Amino acid sequence: MRSVKEVIVVEGRYDKSRVSQVVNCTVIETSGFGIIKNKEKVALLRRLAESRGLIILTDSDKAGFFIRGRLHGMLGDIKIKHAYIPDVAGCESRKSISSKEGKLGVEGMTGDVILRSLEAAGATFTEDANVSLTLDKITKSDLYTLGLSGRDNSAIKRRELLRQLDLPERLSANGLLDVLNILFTREEFYCKFK
Repeated sequence: MRSVKEVIVVEGRYDKSRVSQVVNCTVIETSGFGIIKNKEKVALLRRLAESRGLIILTDSDKAGFFIRGRLHGMLGDIKIKHAYIPDVAGCESRKSISSKEGKLGVEGMTGDVILRSLEAAGATFTEDANVSLTLDKITKSDLYTLGLSGRDNSAIKRRELLRQLDLPERLSANGLLDVLNILFTREEFYCKFK
């Protein structure tokens, strides 16, 4: 599986699942139009864009382009790339009726189509995830060691860390791990939070 350096932003959880089946990367969902009022998540996306770059990959329907446009407006021109899927008529297998415009979304695309759209957007690919993206990576074991996971008061410590880093309070332990690995090396993390 190829790895992508940038963080990929998609509309929903099924899109996230589909992209995660195709490439190894951090994928963040907008919760559809929910991103528009979620200042914490927009701030997080801004930080991730400055750190690793973002690729916006939304559906090719009116709603997808609206979300893409609003995100671009809210984030500005900081390291944002746009990946587009083609207009393909159809209905996703999990749905009983097709979307309003009758087009497949990101979740309905083949892996090859998603890869081609990411390549066309200028995604930074790495062939071996074990070399570039996992080197010096913060792990769940590190979170446990620092009392941020699996211990009494871990949730309280995580909330304090989230506040300190100005991250969304609803970020799960796994989500926190993804973000920490984008913002810090393992050594930087231990130096700053031990």
